[in-house]
Amino acid sequence: MASRTKRATERKSQPKSTRTSVSFPSDLYQTLEHLAKSKKVTVAWVIRDAAEKYVNEQWPLFAKEG
Repeated sequence: MASRTKRATERKSQPKSTRTSVSFPSDLYQTLEHLAKSKKVTVAWVIRDAAEKYVNEQWPLFAKEG
C-alpha cells in the first residue's frame, strides 16, 4: 500500500502539461524532424524549446528562473 501512496504523491507534485495539436507546412515539419534527429531529441522537444525561447524573448518578466 505504501508504494501506491508514494506514486500518487509523485504524480501530484509533477507540473501539469496541456496537450495541443498544431499543423505545420510539410517543409517546416521536415526541418523540425531534421533538427530533432540531429540533436537526438523528439520533434515535440524541439517545439517546446522553441516556444519557451519565444516566450522568454517576447515577455522576459515571465521567464522561468533556474
